[in-house]
Amino acid sequence: MTAVFSTPPGRYNNPLYGNCPFLSLSETTALNTSIDTPYRLLPALLLAALFLGGCASTLDDSSKWSAELLYSEAKAALQAGDYESAIKHFETLEAKYPFGKYAEQAQLDTAYAYYKFEEPDSAIAAADRFIKLHPRHPNVDYAYYLRGLASASKKDNPLDFAVTIDPSLLDPSSARQSFNYFNQLVQRFPDSRYVEDAVRHMKILREHLAEHEIHVARYYLKRHAYVAAAKRVTFVLETYPRSPTIPTALDILITAYEGLGLQDLATDVRRVKELNFPTPLETADADFDTGPP
Repeated sequence: MTAVFSTPPGRYNNPLYGNCPFLSLSETTALNTSIDTPYRLLPALLLAALFLGGCASTLDDSSKWSAELLYSEAKAALQAGDYESAIKHFETLEAKYPFGKYAEQAQLDTAYAYYKFEEPDSAIAAADRFIKLHPRHPNVDYAYYLRGLASASKKDNPLDFAVTIDPSLLDPSSARQSFNYFNQLVQRFPDSRYVEDAVRHMKILREHLAEHEIHVARYYLKRHAYVAAAKRVTFVLETYPRSPTIPTALDILITAYEGLGLQDLATDVRRVKELNFPTPLETADADFDTGPP
């Protein structure tokens, strides 16, 4: 049996097109309109793209800017908090105009921009470079100060107050580096306006470094590693002699000597503690020492 299909009038079996379908006049007009619309808009779209591209190239093309304009744009970006753009402009300025007052200031500002952009290692590298290139620059003390700030901003540094764990449990390397940077500023430029704040940071860092040593000593003590514990607290006593951690260090040293069977030494240390720290209250306001860690 042969199947019979009904064919809509005018779509198949047309004498002009054989068995190919064709559309009516109204359908053809509608289809042409839908097809032509994108092509009609194409010139306008191309013109808009060319216009926007020209504007972008005008705005982004800083290769023809003068040193003064580059520095001005960089400072504006820095003040607006757009540190990434500021770094880009400062580095472009230094590359195109490596000599002159704008280049020198751009090197120092680059270090600050990296510090604010939370890239402490890049900030330290930029500050180091400025110190090496301009050791007698009138603002070189700020480069020393900035190195300390950048190192202190690292996430493993006790000066990063966003850290929620006990700072004494952190790796002390960046804290020690921060202290050394600030100490270099204090030693080289004692009259610098940044010294007061540097000393304030150093006091905090010293205390956390001492607490770290105490923490490690306690760790050794719990594992009956008495020699290692005694060495740690001896380091605290010698390096941080005015730290509030001294009474705790003496207690650990007494326990370590007793664990080693050195009763005479333990008795001597106990006598020292009783003479210098008769009550815990007297250690509350102990001053900090700003000597090297």
